[in-house]
Amino acid sequence: MNNLRYLRLTGVVGALTVLSGCAANSSQTSAAATEADRIAEQQRMISTQEAQIERLQSDLTRANRSAASATKTSSSSGMNTDLFPPNPKAGECYARVLIPAKYSTSTERVLIKEASERVEIVPASYKTVNERVLIKEASSRLEVIPAQYETREERVLVKPASTKIEEVPATYKTVTERLLVAPARTEWKRGPASAFSNVKDTRSTDTGEIMCLVDVPAQYETVSKTVIDKPASTREITIPAEYRMVKKQALLKPASTREVVIPAEYGTVKKTELVSPAKQNRIAIPASYDTVTKREKVTKEELEWRQVVCDVNLNRDNIRSLQTALKSKNLYAGPIDGILGPQTLSGANSFAKSNSLPVGENYIAQSVIQKLNLKF
Repeated sequence: MNNLRYLRLTGVVGALTVLSGCAANSSQTSAAATEADRIAEQQRMISTQEAQIERLQSDLTRANRSAASATKTSSSSGMNTDLFPPNPKAGECYARVLIPAKYSTSTERVLIKEASERVEIVPASYKTVNERVLIKEASSRLEVIPAQYETREERVLVKPASTKIEEVPATYKTVTERLLVAPARTEWKRGPASAFSNVKDTRSTDTGEIMCLVDVPAQYETVSKTVIDKPASTREITIPAEYRMVKKQALLKPASTREVVIPAEYGTVKKTELVSPAKQNRIAIPASYDTVTKREKVTKEELEWRQVVCDVNLNRDNIRSLQTALKSKNLYAGPIDGILGPQTLSGANSFAKSNSLPVGENYIAQSVIQKLNLKF
C-alpha cells in the first residue's frame, strides 16, 4: 500500500511537472490563455491520473485475493494425483498425452420415401384420314384465239451511194549527213614520243620536259534530219449505198374465239378421327430405403499418463533405427543422420495417428517404438 501511495504521489507530481512545462510553453506561444484555464486543465489531468491509479490498485487487490484463495485451496485439498503418473517405475519416462476419442461406425436402413401411387394419364389416340371433297364445280369459258402473223424480211435503202475527197498526207524520211566539227591540225603535247602516234617533231624545254608535235585528225559529227519523201495530195473515194434488212409482220389468220370446258376441281382434306378415348392408369410406387452410416463416439478424448521414450534412449543409433523404420513406411523423407529433428517427430506422429497411438509435439510414445518392433 505504501508503494501504491508513492506511485500515486509520483504520478501526480509528474503530471504537475509536465503540465507546468506545458503551461509555460503555452504562455510563450499564446498570450491569450488565462490562469484560470491553466488551473482547470491541470486539475482535469490530475483527476485522470488518480482514476488510473485507483483502477490499477483495484486490479492488484483482486489478483492478491485470487492468489491467496488458490493457495488455501491447494493446501486444504493436498497433492493433486493427476500431476504425477500412477505407479511410475524407475528408469521409465512418462508424459501426459491426449488420447483421441474413439468412434464406432454402424449402418442403418432408413426409409427415405413411403410407398405411394401415381396416376398416369393415357391421352386419347387419333388417326388422320384423307377425304376427297369438291372444291370448284365444272364450268366453261370463252378463249380468244389470237391472230397469226408471219414475219418477212425486206431490203430497204438506208443511204444512197456517194463520193468524198480524202486528203493524202505527205510522207517523210530520215537521212543522215556527216558534218565537219573540227579540221585536222598539229598540236604540241607533253610526253615521250612513244606515248603518241603520228609524231611530227620532238623538242626538249629548258626544264627538261619533252614536247611532241602531234597530228590531231579532223573531227566529224553525223546528223540525222527529216526530209519530204512524197508531198501531200488528194484522192476521190466512192462510198457505196447502204441497205438494211427490215422485218415486217404479215397477217396470216385473223383472231377468233372458242368455248373451253373447265372440269370440276377436287381436293384431298385430312381429317382427324378418334380411335380410343383418354383414360388413366394408377401405378403403385414402392417405398424407397437407403443405408445410412452412423459414427458414434464410444470414448471421449482425455489426458492420460503414458510411457514415452526417455531422452537417454534417444541416442544416434536408436534415432537412426527409428528413421529407417519410418522411411520404409514412406513417413520420413529426410536423411538417416541420427538427429531427432522436426521431420523425424512428424513422421513418428503420422505413424501414431494412423495406428490410434498417443501423439506428442516434443516426445515419442513408447507404444510407437513397440509398434515399429524397435527396442530402445
